[in-house]
Amino acid sequence: MGTNLKDLIEFKEISFQELQNKKVVIDTYNMLYQFLSNIRQRDGSLLRDSKGNVTSHLTGLLSRTIKFLELGLKPAFVFDGEPPELKQKERNRRKKLKLQAKADYENAKAKGDIKAMRKYASRTSRLTAEMVDESKELIRALGCPVIQAPCEGEAQAAHIVNNRDAFAVVSQDYDTLLYGAKKIIKNLSISKRKKQRNKLVYDKQGILIIDFEDNLSKLGISREQLIVLAILIGTDFNIGGVKGIGPKRGFKLVKKSSPEQIFKQVDWEFEPSWKEIFEIFTKMPVTDDYDLIWQELDYENLKKILSKHDFSKQRIDKTIKRLNKISKKKQQTGLGEFL
Repeated sequence: MGTNLKDLIEFKEISFQELQNKKVVIDTYNMLYQFLSNIRQRDGSLLRDSKGNVTSHLTGLLSRTIKFLELGLKPAFVFDGEPPELKQKERNRRKKLKLQAKADYENAKAKGDIKAMRKYASRTSRLTAEMVDESKELIRALGCPVIQAPCEGEAQAAHIVNNRDAFAVVSQDYDTLLYGAKKIIKNLSISKRKKQRNKLVYDKQGILIIDFEDNLSKLGISREQLIVLAILIGTDFNIGGVKGIGPKRGFKLVKKSSPEQIFKQVDWEFEPSWKEIFEIFTKMPVTDDYDLIWQELDYENLKKILSKHDFSKQRIDKTIKRLNKISKKKQQTGLGEFL
């Protein structure tokens, strides 16, 4: 869900060409959930192999990663670790919503309402430990780095970028800003289409980049003030925010008052204190134990993974052909630079 800062944050549209040879860090859970939500059959059911295993996440991940590599990007994939204790309440809330969506789906199915079936099915997406392991295995076979965060993946991705080991974080969530990521890329997709929330409608959107320091400078606030603003309007740890406070009113408050003064004035109805939530964003555990090394493609393991999940021989051969072109292009580029 994240925090709603879109009305305050400025961005600019860029092209894939501007990202060539750039190292980017992917908020992988965010991406995998997109695939599980969007890559479905007409009735909303997920893609599965002959053994009943879900393959929507692998289909999306394979296609998206190869496209990134073809366009000259160097993607690294960060995976979430243990969630912070305060997030458990939000996880429970989401679980209830998914159970309700499943019930709504079954009701729509009984009525034969295909449109409603797909709408409700997309809200039931669940990323299992097995799916995560399969995704890591596929990423490694494609030669890309896998980074395990100790806690929130967004915080770890921001840390890597702020260490100047990568150009930007790739994420759809504005929460990444709260972790201080210097640059964030949104809409880095193949089709440039973004599904409207809870609708079977797509908006055409280009690739957007957010410069963290530029935005703070234009807003005239610090990162700490931005976090306070996010808490006022709502985060994953206080859904909905303080009643009656939206982005614009919250912005005015953080500009003229200290956090202590603000939270004495507002009607705080949440179990964690604002300070506990503030520390989630300022003291989230991260690690320097990571390697951004892109390996050669592991063709045999890639074939094994895809065959195991019933990808057709024709599709596997086509995938290998595309990857061979990428590898050949890299070799030619490297030789050209040497000469």
